[in-house]
This record gives sequence, C-alpha cells and structure tokens, in this order.
Amino acid sequence: MKLGYLIARNCKVYFRDKSVFFASLIAPLILLFLYIAFLGNNYSESVKSIAENSFGVTLEKSVVSAFAGGWLLSSLIAVCAVSIAFTANMVMVQDKVTGRIDDFNVSPVPKSFLALGYYISTALVTLAICFTALFAGFIYLGIVGWYLSAADVFLLMLDTFLLVMFGTALSALCCSAVKSQGGITAIQAIVSAAYGFLCGAYIPIGSLAKGIAAVLKFLPGTYGTVLLHEHFMGGAVEAMPDVQGLKDVIREEFDCKLDFFGSGVAEWVSYLVIALTTVLLVGGYVLLVSLRVRKKKKQK
Repeated sequence: MKLGYLIARNCKVYFRDKSVFFASLIAPLILLFLYIAFLGNNYSESVKSIAENSFGVTLEKSVVSAFAGGWLLSSLIAVCAVSIAFTANMVMVQDKVTGRIDDFNVSPVPKSFLALGYYISTALVTLAICFTALFAGFIYLGIVGWYLSAADVFLLMLDTFLLVMFGTALSALCCSAVKSQGGITAIQAIVSAAYGFLCGAYIPIGSLAKGIAAVLKFLPGTYGTVLLHEHFMGGAVEAMPDVQGLKDVIREEFDCKLDFFGSGVAEWVSYLVIALTTVLLVGGYVLLVSLRVRKKKKQK
C-alpha cells in the first residue's frame, strides 16, 4: 500500500502540470511528422537505390514507404523511450528542490520503496507517451503500407516496454544525483541531442567510422534499436523480390540485424542485454538512494 501510494502521488504530481504533460505527449507526434516530412524521402531513395543499382530490382511504392516509415518510427521510439523518461523524472528533482524529499526520508516508508515509487511512476508516464507514439505509428503504416504481422505488433509492444524500462532506469540513476532544476534541464538537453546517435537511431551503424561503430556495439541502447528496426521493417523486407542477397544487404545496411565483430547477434541475446542492463541500473539506483539516505542520517 505504501508503494502504491507513492506511485499514485508521483503520477498525480506530474499530471498536475498540464503544460509539461501535454508537451511530453505532443513532442513524439511532432517528431514523427518532422521525420516523415524531411527524412522519409531520403530513406526511401536510399533503399530504392540499393535495389535498383545493385540488384536491378524495382520495388513497389508501398514496400518502400513501409520500410522507410519503419526506420523512422523505430528511431523515434528508441529515442523517446529514454528522453521522455528524463522529462518524467522531473518529479524526483522537484521534490529535492522543494525539500519534500526530506519529509519522505524521515518517514517510516522503506527507502527502497521511495526509490521504486519514483521509478515505477516515471515508467508509467513514459509508457503512456511512448505507446501513444507507437499506435500513431501503426496508423501511419496502415496508410502508407502495412506489412506487420500480429507477431510483429506484439514484439514491437514488448520492445517499447523494455526500452522504456531501460530508459527509466538510466534516467533514475542519473537524476538521483541531480539537486537542481537547472541540472535536470542540462541533462535532458544532452540526452536529447546525443542519445539518438549513441543508440544508432539517427544514422545506420555501418555508415559510421569503424571506431565509433565498434563502440556503439557495446552500448545496450543499440540492441534495443536493432530490435525495433527488425520488427518494424522485417515484414517490408520479406515483401521485397526474392533476389539472391537483396534482403540480407538491406537488413545489414539499415541495421535490421547486428553483427558483433563477425558474429551475428540473435534476438534473444539483444533482449537479454536490455533486460540485464535494466536490472543492474535499477539495482544500482535503489542502492545509491538507500546509501545516500543512511549517510545523511549518520551526519545528523
């Protein structure tokens, strides 16, 4: 009951500021529109160029649109799952700024409950926003070209859930050390600007310098992005002509599969990397909060 109260309280505090919630909700939809308007044609031309110039194949317009749309949507979800989590964690920072966190620390509520309360409430808010963006993406693909199976839809929902859990854990660990509004704003700006490049959402890994590409393969966010790529674009790839090598080249060029220094990475390995990283981050976050509270009590 205590944990449930903390979760409900944190969610209410976040939703109380309608402008912040509306901005968080509308931001992915605006990004989706901008991606489609300014980047959609670039990716469409890229995949058509590979098919025509290397294999002499002309792809159907709906297949190309579905493939390009899948790339843009996977990039959007991969980035929003982390960046929105940092915005939603504003409640924890506000409690530190106002001193309300001190009231919780002296209460009989277990400190692990306090930490988990922030984590779960942030995850719920981020899930609501990311799933809104995901279903908006489904509507878009339904218009331009639908090549997703029921299994793809389920796996995309699972991918989104796991990435939100990962993003929330990462934001919780980072924000646990922030004590000012300016600090969280600065972190949000850095994450929004850099994370898309660090997880391979904006540019295919194969297009990057070898050193940078090698580093990205060690980052857990990359594995989540590759899962989204495969499940968003896999159906469109399978709908392409069965020309020898075409599908493999498309998958490799657009990160539908990840090659870890010569060895292919199975889907279950990508899921395992995301899940284990999330568990470690959450454990580190809860431990850090508990130790910090104990240290303050000893000082007093």
